[in-house]
Amino acid sequence: MMSIRPPASMPALLLATLLAWTCLPASAQGLRPAATPAPAATLSAPAELVPGTRAADFIVAVVNSEPITNLQVSAEVDRIRQQLAAQHRPQPDLHELARQVLNQLINERAQLQLAHELGIRVDEPSIDQAEQTVASQNQLTVEQMHRQLQREGMDLKKFREQLRDQLLLTRLREREVDPRVRITDAEVDQYLAEQQGLGNDPASQLVNMAQILVAVPDGASEQQVAELRAKAERVLQRARAGEDFAALAREFSDAPDRANGGELGLRTADRYPTLFVDATRILAPGGIAGPLRSGAGFHIIKLIERRQPGLPPTTVTQSHARHILLVPSTQLSEAQARDKLKDFKRRIQAGETDFATLARQNSQDGSAAQGGDLGWANPGMFVPEFERVMDSLAPGQISEPLISRFGVHLIQLLERRTATLSAREQRELTRNMLREKKFNEVYASWARDVRAKAYVELREAPQ
Repeated sequence: MMSIRPPASMPALLLATLLAWTCLPASAQGLRPAATPAPAATLSAPAELVPGTRAADFIVAVVNSEPITNLQVSAEVDRIRQQLAAQHRPQPDLHELARQVLNQLINERAQLQLAHELGIRVDEPSIDQAEQTVASQNQLTVEQMHRQLQREGMDLKKFREQLRDQLLLTRLREREVDPRVRITDAEVDQYLAEQQGLGNDPASQLVNMAQILVAVPDGASEQQVAELRAKAERVLQRARAGEDFAALAREFSDAPDRANGGELGLRTADRYPTLFVDATRILAPGGIAGPLRSGAGFHIIKLIERRQPGLPPTTVTQSHARHILLVPSTQLSEAQARDKLKDFKRRIQAGETDFATLARQNSQDGSAAQGGDLGWANPGMFVPEFERVMDSLAPGQISEPLISRFGVHLIQLLERRTATLSAREQRELTRNMLREKKFNEVYASWARDVRAKAYVELREAPQ
């Protein structure tokens, strides 16, 4: 049976590699991650790339038989500079930036050539899905994104070619790099022992709390203070009886963080008021303390999480979803599978049938017998392309059909919750953290090998 869970070698942070070098204008960025650092090389910036001059076109490098031109480098340099300016970030040295861009383009060209040699292909439905992903992450429809790209001078055919290249690179790295990344139990044990050894200072612990503040105005009478204390006690009793703390905060709290359910955020303990730290010192995550009297009023505090820096969280947001998976075959193309799932979504929303029935009748996944129910899932349990879409849904919402490495899916998010992780689950998160770190190291080594096997000729600017 097919599975949407990632292979053991798949780092969770690979979700960002899809479009690492697409040329969306700065105003349309959203999915662009930081590029994987290119292997070091001694390259000169193209000679014409100096501030205040118009870049001429000429070949600056040849990778095997494919040229890289000065205008290609200049266009990417300009894009990066525009993006930094839009983010109000300092501009790097122009020649150093051009050198890094040229280095990255050489690496990518060599990797794309290898993908073609290995017979890796990307079809049109996959590019359509990539367009949808870029658009949704920029909070646009595909049509709106196309119009914006055209306004800013981007040729749509060229844009789709860039999407194809980035999908090729992703599939190549999944095939060539992922299988080389393995984390042993001994490595996990060693890392946990090292991190726990660093956690002797309580002030260095990372803590997340939430609060409900019943404010006491300046000059309040004893009777007003007593009434407000009684109000705080009533809210405290409801919280300890199991009512949702975030909902109580939104209803009763007078603090500015009420809209966020009173959550104060993960920070070191020494950045919290001593009053809060002392009151929660012996609490387990989920414990509630109060009412605590301060100059602002009466506080009810919930300890959400406490952990050492470098260790995985003790609580996570879990998702409960179901899906229908169609696997393309000689009888069913990706485009046909996507159209079929679009029709399923229409029928469900029209009330003609229900999701579970269609999943049992059609899904080609082990979850079909359960109506497509995937159960409660921690972050990182599913492959990135699936999880990215699932995370964007509100409870009850159904996605558009999406393409993953396993087939074409229709997802419905049922509910979300905050859960405390078991020791085994925290250990698995630690393994994922180490896997992501090792992936970067393995990728850098692999990229150097691919580069070394390619014929690279650097050319001087014409005189």
